Amino acid sequence: MKINYHKIFIICPKIICLDKKANIYSINTYYIVSKPSILLTFDSMKYPNSGFFSFGKSLGDAILTQNKARYKLYYYVHKRSTYLFNRKVSLVYLSKLHKLFFPEPNRFELIHFTDQYCRLKPQKVKGKKILTIHDINPVHEQSKSPQKIEKHLKKLRGYINACDKIVTISHFVAKDILKYFPEAEGKVNVIYNGADQLQVVEGHTPKYQPKKAFLYTIGFVAPKKNFHVLPPLLVGNDYELIIAGVETPYKSVIMAEAKKFGVADRVKITGPISEEDKAWYYKNCEAFVFPSIAEGFGLPVIEAMHFGKPVFLSTHTSLPEIGGDAAFYFDSFEPEAMQSAFVKGMETFKTNNMQQKVIAHAMQFDWQETARQYLKLYDECLGL
Repeated sequence: MKINYHKIFIICPKIICLDKKANIYSINTYYIVSKPSILLTFDSMKYPNSGFFSFGKSLGDAILTQNKARYKLYYYVHKRSTYLFNRKVSLVYLSKLHKLFFPEPNRFELIHFTDQYCRLKPQKVKGKKILTIHDINPVHEQSKSPQKIEKHLKKLRGYINACDKIVTISHFVAKDILKYFPEAEGKVNVIYNGADQLQVVEGHTPKYQPKKAFLYTIGFVAPKKNFHVLPPLLVGNDYELIIAGVETPYKSVIMAEAKKFGVADRVKITGPISEEDKAWYYKNCEAFVFPSIAEGFGLPVIEAMHFGKPVFLSTHTSLPEIGGDAAFYFDSFEPEAMQSAFVKGMETFKTNNMQQKVIAHAMQFDWQETARQYLKLYDECLGL
């Protein structure tokens, strides 16, 4: 690795006479090496029950492990964050004033904006800049007006133009970026997320413990997750359906569908859950079902696969890329088609004993490897 000599000091100079007649002397000098300083933004970790929280916690910890003292790291965090990386890194706290100006804009050689919703704007700092873009879901959700979508794209275009490198968390997102921002050609790198291997605490039981065999899903209970298409999977069997995540008014749409199919008594929307409950549900469910229509990656998919579970996904956005041939897919959201895909998938999983294949697929998504790839990109960006 190339070493940067940012400051030069003369310490206890030793004068050596080379030629008394010519009056030539040599002064030994000693160089103090200053490590490049890098700021990583993790201010979107304000809310613990969110994908950005899980991403930030796992990536931040892995970067600290893999850095091995090569860089001086600083993490930009929200004051109300419940996780501060065990105080193992220097922290810079978000301030509302940073929207106007950032003190010492030249302080860091490189700034990594770890999501596209960063409160610290790339235009407010100097140095090399990397931006991780998780998705441009508004163009796929179709829930916003064309004017709002264009406003979102315009803001993102400004961030992209201000940064030296762009990272996307899937090839699907990379294609989206180049479709809507062709000027990003040559800047885009794909680095997959890792996925935590959750551990079930011995003797733990969740706040809500299903009374029957159950299907499981997790995510922000909002329209883009498409959870309302799941109740028909309970027709003709005795399964329960557990949906975990922060609730919104969309909950009523799900329950209306459950009532329509006569299964409302077997659909449970738990609200936010603990990491222990989440692991318990993954381990004990019959299958993980995730019909989302807008995902940049889909961390829960790989989390479920770590437990060797059959996983059923939509064919939308990045999910086929992440699930690969270790998952099953809903090609249609029509009730009969979903029921058929589910029954056939469960039979195939059992007949072909796919558990080890699913676990092996999940093992490819490792946070330590993700961190190593980011650090390699930091080296490249700084010319080291």
